[in-house]
Amino acid sequence: MGPPKSKKRKPTFRRLLKTSSVKIENKTKNRRFKAENADKKHRKEQRKLRNALKDSASRAPRPLEVYKKRPEEELEDEDEEFLESLPTDMMEDEDLEQIKAMARKASFVTRDLSSSEPIHSKKRKGEQSAESYEKHPRKMRKEEQKEVIHLLPIKDKSRIIPQSMEKPGERRSSAEEELEEALPLTAEERETLRAKKLTEKKLCIAMLGSAIISDPNNNIKKLKELRGMLMETDSLVAVTVRKLVMVSLMEIFKDIVPAFRIRPLTEEEKNAKVKRDTQQLREFEEGLVSQYKFYLENLEQTIKDWKQKKLKRSQAVALQAYRGLAEVAIRCVCELLVALPHFNFHNNIIVMLVPLMNDSSRKVSDMCCEAMKTLFREDRLGYASLGAVKVLSGMIKGRHFNVRPELLKTLMWLRIREVDLKRDTDETAPKKRFMNNKERRKSLSRMQRKWKKAEEKLEKELLEAEASDNKDKKIKLHTETLDIVFLIYFRILKKAQKSVLLPAVLEGLAKFAHLINLEFFDDLLNVLQNLIRSGDLTNRESLHCIQTAFNILSGQGYPILNSLSLSLSLSSGAPNDDIIIVLQCLDVMLTKRRKQVTLQRAMAFVKRLCTLSMHVLPNASIGIMAASRAVFHAFPKCDLLLDNDGQGSGVYLPELDEPEYCNPQNTSLWELPTLMRHYQPIVRKFAAHLSHGAPSDGSGALGVNLSRRSPGQLFADYSFRDMTFNPPVGAPTTKKRVRCKYTRMSLTSCCLFLSLKTNIGLVFSRL
Repeated sequence: MGPPKSKKRKPTFRRLLKTSSVKIENKTKNRRFKAENADKKHRKEQRKLRNALKDSASRAPRPLEVYKKRPEEELEDEDEEFLESLPTDMMEDEDLEQIKAMARKASFVTRDLSSSEPIHSKKRKGEQSAESYEKHPRKMRKEEQKEVIHLLPIKDKSRIIPQSMEKPGERRSSAEEELEEALPLTAEERETLRAKKLTEKKLCIAMLGSAIISDPNNNIKKLKELRGMLMETDSLVAVTVRKLVMVSLMEIFKDIVPAFRIRPLTEEEKNAKVKRDTQQLREFEEGLVSQYKFYLENLEQTIKDWKQKKLKRSQAVALQAYRGLAEVAIRCVCELLVALPHFNFHNNIIVMLVPLMNDSSRKVSDMCCEAMKTLFREDRLGYASLGAVKVLSGMIKGRHFNVRPELLKTLMWLRIREVDLKRDTDETAPKKRFMNNKERRKSLSRMQRKWKKAEEKLEKELLEAEASDNKDKKIKLHTETLDIVFLIYFRILKKAQKSVLLPAVLEGLAKFAHLINLEFFDDLLNVLQNLIRSGDLTNRESLHCIQTAFNILSGQGYPILNSLSLSLSLSSGAPNDDIIIVLQCLDVMLTKRRKQVTLQRAMAFVKRLCTLSMHVLPNASIGIMAASRAVFHAFPKCDLLLDNDGQGSGVYLPELDEPEYCNPQNTSLWELPTLMRHYQPIVRKFAAHLSHGAPSDGSGALGVNLSRRSPGQLFADYSFRDMTFNPPVGAPTTKKRVRCKYTRMSLTSCCLFLSLKTNIGLVFSRL
């Protein structure tokens, strides 16, 4: 009989017409794939079978282990040796017989386990189950082999119990070691142990750090190992090791972090096939970002533990040591804020540090404020500054202006003025003009025209891609930053005028006032005027208001500054820090706006300044006389004050606040002869220079070292903050009879000086 016929019906021609070609093709492919898979499976099974046959043929059969039976002669010799080793003189005959029988019938304890002889010659019915259980092989726990000494056995009613003991050696038990560890160490032993452990940890930190820095791409995983040492649990070295690891990781990240921000990969980039080098670079960047994130989280957790005064379960770090750990963590965060403003998680660092700027600890607050000042001073583009100013604004508003003034003073270090000046120069500079086609054809050859065209195209693309784009970004960022700064200032002026933040606000307005929008000029000037008239401001705050007013091009501060010039703290022991603000106001009011200032007003201020220079410290006197010298150069006719002849009618009224109507032309600078006998040599030089009319050359001119420095620089250079004379004062000379030498001041002016000197108490009582 032939093979059975298939019961499956063959498709008819009509049915084949209805079936699509794609479906038929898929069916044929499936059949072919199934057949191939079946063939593969069959070939695999045949291969396994052939390998098994080859292995069985190559292996030689091993004989079973055969145990040789001992001859009875050997047993007798061993019995004699065993009996000779026992103290037979102390034993009875029955005991000897029993021991000899035990030797012939080796028990479970004394027999050789490799022998195949039966354990007992006779078995009882009750002990059959226990003995069968003993015959079964079982896994025993491996223990350390100990040296044993056999002792005399003990005889019981039914059996003899063998005795043994462990041979005493140098090895100590675990109980003894635990007891020794529990014993308290002396101070010297504890310090020695701590130094030893600390040296080992330092070597480990150094090895890991050098390996990471030498080859960051291949040793990036060692960052995790080094970061794990932040959780050191040994109480002897835990605090020191954690501090060292914090600082080491901070320096390592500063070295290996790239100069750009690492963005996360998209799903398409992750699934795409890349080269091996690209994959290694991606793994390095991903590991670097993750380890940097975990490191920042560890620092943040350390600071939180200190603020919340938590006591850890491990007890590795005492509660009193958390302050030192937190200070090191804050210092590391401040360093990363300044060193890596472009890298990932920089905004998280700002959010972490801004609340610490208002911390109750002076050391922590100053550390964070200095870091923020450095960030503002070194930020050229403005991204980091904008983020920091936003967080500062939110914190000040959220705490209802109850913050430290140092926090607002950090805004003075923003680099907005420089960029604004650069923007103005760029706008006023003439733009580069490109050649047209006619000019190219006339002056250049064909090859030159071709190269020139390509060069102009390249320059144009560079300008569009870099210069204009970066400039627009800077202007936009700085404008947004300045808007937030003015929003902070205006909120405080509106809602917290009696706050301790008002001096910092006025100082900030004085610096950024020239950048304020024209729409706010009137409102701001009205607020400043009301503040001055209220009488609640100090001299320094009033000076800041005047400086702000002059910076926004208003001249209403002359009477106020004229009245404040003699109401300052006129004490020779005071530091006179407000003088620097007076010098800045004078520079804006008189020198830079000399075309809008009258001669009467300039002479009135010179007279007031010379009077003020007699009652302040030497560095303030030098700065004031340098400002008077600048006024002499801006208004040459001020040399009328060096003559005793009056101009017109009237008497000089020093107590009048309005400088325009105090008749300064009817007085003279009688203070200069007194200042020429000052103990400070620089003061004497300036006084003699002004008495000659502040000439630029000749015998009465100043040296180059003094004439080229501004009043503010001279005030800072000759400061008395170190409580030393600057420059040193020479030894006093012998007194000689001084003859009257006539200068431009006549004899009448000298007499006037003597009369004023006698009545100086009456004059200053009116002031």
